[in-house]
Amino acid sequence: MLRTPRVLAGLLALLLSAAPAFARDLPLPPTVARALERTGVPAHNVSIYVREATNDALALTWNAEQPRSPASTIKVLTTFAALDLLGPGYTWKTRAFADGRFEKGVLHGDLVLVGGGDPYMTSERWWAFVQNLRERGLKHITGDIVIDNSYFAPADADRGDFDGQSFRSYNVLPDALMVNFQTSRFTIAIEDAQPQILLNPQPANLTLHNRLKLSSGKCRGGLRAVQFSADPVQPTNTLALSGAIPASCEAMSIPRAIMTAPEYAYGLFRTFWLQSGGALDGAWRQGSASAHAQLIYEHESLPLPEVIRLVNKFSNNVMARHLLLTLGAEKVGAPATPEGGRTAVYQWLIARGVNTEGLVLDNGSGLSRSERISVRTLGEMLDLAWHSAFMPEFAASFPLSAIDGTLRQRFVTPGMQGRIRLKTGRIEDVSGLAGYVNAASGKTFVVVILVNHAGAHAGLAEPLQTELVRWVFAQ
Repeated sequence: MLRTPRVLAGLLALLLSAAPAFARDLPLPPTVARALERTGVPAHNVSIYVREATNDALALTWNAEQPRSPASTIKVLTTFAALDLLGPGYTWKTRAFADGRFEKGVLHGDLVLVGGGDPYMTSERWWAFVQNLRERGLKHITGDIVIDNSYFAPADADRGDFDGQSFRSYNVLPDALMVNFQTSRFTIAIEDAQPQILLNPQPANLTLHNRLKLSSGKCRGGLRAVQFSADPVQPTNTLALSGAIPASCEAMSIPRAIMTAPEYAYGLFRTFWLQSGGALDGAWRQGSASAHAQLIYEHESLPLPEVIRLVNKFSNNVMARHLLLTLGAEKVGAPATPEGGRTAVYQWLIARGVNTEGLVLDNGSGLSRSERISVRTLGEMLDLAWHSAFMPEFAASFPLSAIDGTLRQRFVTPGMQGRIRLKTGRIEDVSGLAGYVNAASGKTFVVVILVNHAGAHAGLAEPLQTELVRWVFAQ
């Protein structure tokens, strides 16, 4: 019996309205479906994308178009965009200018330190920076140390904005002259019946107040009893530690972010400069070099592939944010802003044919409540990377199952060790994996799974992730 177009249209509308949102998805494998059921996570809070890298055949999709919070899995987008746009030979430069007369080892004027956005200027590399200045004959600076961090626009934020933990190193904000992640290690030990504090490295301009007290009882909680607080009058260069430490505690260490980036850079420079035998008469200020200033040293960073390896293996937030800002500076213009970095990444994705629908970039690190991406967009980008000339450098940046980084203790089953390269991601109520699985058959698959559900970050999502990876590995 023939049906009228109106009736057919009505039937079609009815079918579409009754169809679930994931009607076009491929069915979940039984082991993965059972794992999902055991977690109690609703199916609509999970997105999965699995694609064979060699022939681009889709193996599994589930809610693949739904934008979700990616946590640190977004770092794979930031790092590959940087690698593809800047190239594997890219490095950052930190420069020192003599702003005054320089003769017989004496600089009659200021030394201007110009940050170029180096994401990995550790204390050891900052020490090397100082030593290179000494090797160029500089002994005595009569003026100030001038910090020029203008390559990055000032951050319109505070370290504690994300979760109120302003002394935690993962909350450090980007700065064009960031030294040692603004982080020093505090070691607390009981000596002469008193808690003592050892700070390494110690900026010369930091005043540290030890208000720790000794208590009795078992050592429980350790450093949880220690409170860090800044002086309300001089909050950037005065720090107080308070709390009660049981006498039974052994020496304990903890890293903490302190001071502002320019003050920390100057303070550590002064410490190392004086330790090297140099003399410095002035203090410090922010500014720039005059037109007649002379470049006396240029320090080159680690090359970009080594930087992205540190970002992905160990999920370093501030380094990822530096990458996004660097893209903004290089492709849009300095001073670098997050907006410029986001523009550079969006334009790059579109030019590469990756669908950006639903993509919301924030700072490129995943330490964000607003960042969103679909597993399809992330999966397509990973597939693009797999076919890139820079694939070896990119793939080498991922944590390896049962070997290193954030996968060191995951996927330890014999045969799977070292064959799984996945970036992990976790913030409150978010857990994800994104990367590559070299299956037992020898095939390589792009794999992305994002779970956005209460408690996902606390281990709830791991059984589901594990079953998915096991299923892919068996293909």
